[in-house]
Amino acid sequence: MSHHHHEVSTKSVKYLFVSFFINLLLSVAEIIGGIISGSISLIGDALHNTSDALSILIAAVSFKIGAHKSSQKYTYGFKRAETIGSFVNLILLFISGCYLVFEGIERLIFPKPIDGWLIIILSVIALIIDTVTAGISHHDAKHSGNMRILFIHNLADALGSIAVIISGLCVIFFDIYRIDGIMALLIATYMIFQSVISFPEIVNILMNAAPENLDTAKLVSRLEKLPGVSKVHHLHVWCINEHDVSLECHVKAGDLNLLPQIQQILRQDFNIRHSNIQIENLDDCPDCEL
Repeated sequence: MSHHHHEVSTKSVKYLFVSFFINLLLSVAEIIGGIISGSISLIGDALHNTSDALSILIAAVSFKIGAHKSSQKYTYGFKRAETIGSFVNLILLFISGCYLVFEGIERLIFPKPIDGWLIIILSVIALIIDTVTAGISHHDAKHSGNMRILFIHNLADALGSIAVIISGLCVIFFDIYRIDGIMALLIATYMIFQSVISFPEIVNILMNAAPENLDTAKLVSRLEKLPGVSKVHHLHVWCINEHDVSLECHVKAGDLNLLPQIQQILRQDFNIRHSNIQIENLDDCPDCEL
């Protein structure tokens, strides 16, 4: 099994910065347009687009910061900068979604006139920008989870813009003003859903939890089957970021030559490349409290 890590190109990172500024300007235009036209669904699309613009910025900055080498203080480097930023972004996304739910319900109960043509024009512009941004993030989506998430978000943004266009058409041709509240609730549902399902993964990384797809019992069993190994304990496995997993453990054995073999098993069978293994032949281990 190959575990080669691809790097996101410098050119793609530059495109991300450009996409951030374009999406930020679009969000400002949509908010102003939503206020002028009276469309809460357009404001909702702007909030969602702002959240995704922040996601783009976080991704671009994290790729830049992540390239920095570790220091005496930050011995693991800066790989968790993206995770911390994602945590903050998820909270903002959830709060924006909750705000939109209340506004959408209010519009369903008390519908207000909106300017259908203005929200259609702005949504068409948004649809074009979202499609272009999705194309940029799709380029590296195959080998970068962060870029893959950006692609999904941008694709969803495009669908959200289509929903707002439909809202504008319903107002122009059928005078159905409650459709604005319905579309706002649909966008809010997506925002809250995305934040809720992404939250556990981010928290697990920040809490140094083992990866979801890693069976620690199987890992211990595999190592204890090695000739000369009687016990594996003081095991800690955690995620440095979404890709890199680190491990430390004590192995009760009398042969120091087992170390390369253990590291090979961790790399090939469990995709763990960062490990700190202590070979010991003591009956008692006073440092195994943690």
